[in-house]
Amino acid sequence: MALPKVNRLRHRQEFNAIYQSGLRRSTSNLTLRAWHPVKRLKQAKSPQLDPENNLGTESGFPPRIGISISQKVSKRAVVRNRIKRQIRAVLQQLLPQIAPGWQLVIVVKPNATQCGYEQFLQELKQLLISAEVINGH
Repeated sequence: MALPKVNRLRHRQEFNAIYQSGLRRSTSNLTLRAWHPVKRLKQAKSPQLDPENNLGTESGFPPRIGISISQKVSKRAVVRNRIKRQIRAVLQQLLPQIAPGWQLVIVVKPNATQCGYEQFLQELKQLLISAEVINGH
């Protein structure tokens, strides 16, 4: 089952913005790129937050997530799509725990072809906790 539309990153510009200014956490099979506009603005000590687009409120917009998996992981689309389905299923389970406003990109590493659902669940939970996206947002 797919993520709800409001929780998806869909455009290249969104992915690029997260790659450029987001924080990075890694495990052996996954890399998490995470960005929170409000937290970044507060850290930059920007005095004005724009109330028009809800950047001033933490609960103003839902978390948005994208999955990046290249052909380096596997040349076979069947394998890449299976991995994406497993990661989406894990994200469905973890989505209620993710703090509002976060934008996340999960990058799959080449050795992830050997992983199953439980391994992805464990690693994603570990990454989200270390980035303070859940449990300490």
